[in-house]
Amino acid sequence: MLEIKNLNAGYNGKQVLFDISFGLEFGRSLSVIGPNGCGKTTLLKCIAHLMDFEGNITLSGVSLKGLGRRELASRVAVMSQLNVTYFPYSIYDTVMLGRFSHLKPGIFTGNPQKADFEAVDESIKAVGLTELRDRQIDTLSGGQLQRVFLARVLAQNPQIILLDEPTNHLDLKHQLELIDYIKDWVEKGKEKRAVIGVFHDMNIALRLTQNVLLMDNGKVGKMGDFSEIADSEYLENLFGINVVSYMSENSKLWESMKNA
Repeated sequence: MLEIKNLNAGYNGKQVLFDISFGLEFGRSLSVIGPNGCGKTTLLKCIAHLMDFEGNITLSGVSLKGLGRRELASRVAVMSQLNVTYFPYSIYDTVMLGRFSHLKPGIFTGNPQKADFEAVDESIKAVGLTELRDRQIDTLSGGQLQRVFLARVLAQNPQIILLDEPTNHLDLKHQLELIDYIKDWVEKGKEKRAVIGVFHDMNIALRLTQNVLLMDNGKVGKMGDFSEIADSEYLENLFGINVVSYMSENSKLWESMKNA
């Protein structure tokens, strides 16, 4: 279980998160939603220990503050939107980078063992790229490239995956595929896996899970099943629109695009 207690964080002397506390059990996913600038990405950075924070974050009862980078990487993985800067490795070598925290020490990247090769093979197969495993990643389409990065995260074999707008710049088909891969990963190891996702599109957020954390100016506004808060005046005031109507219209557009 992931537990966050009294989390406070900020940048350059400006506080962004205020006394955040919540828990997430293994086998579940959580979509973090809220207006731009409300602290969603900052929350993920704290969980990944990519920035300093006050408070405590524990995973399976172990405080993340006391872990080294290797140990932390074996527990928490981050997947974000496509970055245009990457090295032209093969798909296989790129996915093997996800095994860094598991490799026995070597001169450069470590010394892969049988379990590492098996994990990479399984991860590449899981995202449907086995036949392309020797292709250079700078020759791939955006959808294929994002699947490679998903495979790298799967090979990392973490307890929790953090998604920071991972579907940006993907077409609808590949957005839906990516979320379905993630859901399948949680389901197959639900006793020891969980996902927290931040998405710009609320329809995509709810495709991952109906379990949502609504952030409001760096604080927890509401948390629970989206159906319980969807029609609330609070939600409409926060986003400045009728969220349910907006999602309904947007969903109809997506359905027409899928069926075209």
